[in-house]
Amino acid sequence: MQHRRQNGVKTSRRKMLDGLAVAIKNNISTTELPTTSSSHMLKEYNSPFDATVVKLLRNSGADIVGKANCDEFGMGSMNLHSIHGAVVNPFVPKVANPGSRHVKRSAGGSSGGSAAAVAAGMCYAALGTDTGGSTRLPASYCGIVGLKPSYGIISRWGVVSFADSLDCVGIFGGDVSAVQNIFNILSVYDERDPTAADVESRMTASRASQERMEQWSDDKGSLEGLRIGIPQEYFPAELAPEILEPVRRTIHGLRSAGATIIPVSLPSSSYALSAYYVIASAEASSNMARYDGVEYGFHVITPYGTDITKASNVYAQTRSVGFGEEVKKRILLGTYALTADAFDNYFLQAQRVRQLVKNDFNKAFAISDYLTNQAPSHSKMGVDVLLHPSAIGIAPPLEGERNDLDAYVQDVLTVPASLAGLPAISVPALVRNDGWPVGVSIVGQWGCDPMVMKVAEYIEKLRD
Repeated sequence: MQHRRQNGVKTSRRKMLDGLAVAIKNNISTTELPTTSSSHMLKEYNSPFDATVVKLLRNSGADIVGKANCDEFGMGSMNLHSIHGAVVNPFVPKVANPGSRHVKRSAGGSSGGSAAAVAAGMCYAALGTDTGGSTRLPASYCGIVGLKPSYGIISRWGVVSFADSLDCVGIFGGDVSAVQNIFNILSVYDERDPTAADVESRMTASRASQERMEQWSDDKGSLEGLRIGIPQEYFPAELAPEILEPVRRTIHGLRSAGATIIPVSLPSSSYALSAYYVIASAEASSNMARYDGVEYGFHVITPYGTDITKASNVYAQTRSVGFGEEVKKRILLGTYALTADAFDNYFLQAQRVRQLVKNDFNKAFAISDYLTNQAPSHSKMGVDVLLHPSAIGIAPPLEGERNDLDAYVQDVLTVPASLAGLPAISVPALVRNDGWPVGVSIVGQWGCDPMVMKVAEYIEKLRD
């Protein structure tokens, strides 16, 4: 993590985050530190402005202590694709097999550097980004809390784009209260962000969420009235057997506290991963087009001078050298998906699947989607939140043979909520016998971020 010197400036008025250290993912713009997106393409880039989320943190008294490593332009699930090298998971098991303690494991991606900084105790909280699971996977692997907010709730202005319809600024903390504190500061409307949710939708969803929470939340710790759905599609064949026991203990603990556990089906989730990679790659190919070696960023020096006939060579060489292999792979996939021959069969089909995924969630929840459908829901059979494993396994080893497709499968449990734009939080469950953390995710309806964090607090209490 890149650090800056402390300036020692103190404000005369106590602020919410006065003096607390916060790390920022390297694809979020900051004026005092470079914003490289862990890419050779932007290795010399210094932003002339702070992202909205950074400005809000500064105004609240936070101390921005460094920029955190990430997969290049946020493209990855294991934080392997970075010009700075892989991020090593800092988690140290309390109980472990003698040989396993020395195995280097992934911190998850793409926001692995932010998660590792929190897990190592280097900062109070950290910001990441989440496109298809890039906050929840690292949180699960590192044994901390990670929130992907509702799409459009936190400003993306000043965030280097990967996939505009999916990108969210995520929050990491050692516990739910830290995440909640940061969320309360950042969840404000920003007119500079064209993807920001309007104020009316925010307020309507907030009221519906609060009314629902009042039916089951009390000071005595009872969850009587809380309806938790367990989606059967979120226990795929790829799920490691050791993940099941901590998840079962969590479900049992919530049921013992009075919650009603309800099996639900989200059938379209089985196709979500394929749809996600088509949509994300297509949007990435469009966003990456701006890095042409002419306007800004890295460019290859050639002997062609002003000969316009040679400009295409400069463009090709710049992108070949400036982008890493993973980014180039996704650009090619996305460009193909947007071609005339493939557009209907791939991109449009993926968008149809995305809508089916959204419809499945809306049918499951008791609260309506107030971002796209203002009609109130009167369903008494719907659930308040969904619960499922955050990842299909514990943190993968960094060394040894690896199937290239394994990294893509890591997102299989996280991408449905991203496609639907829903809030989801990963919180550590009871650890396995060897001590490596296992995360469980709570997913809520759009705008119900406080509700998912409230349920996450109960899960935290189960571990105490």
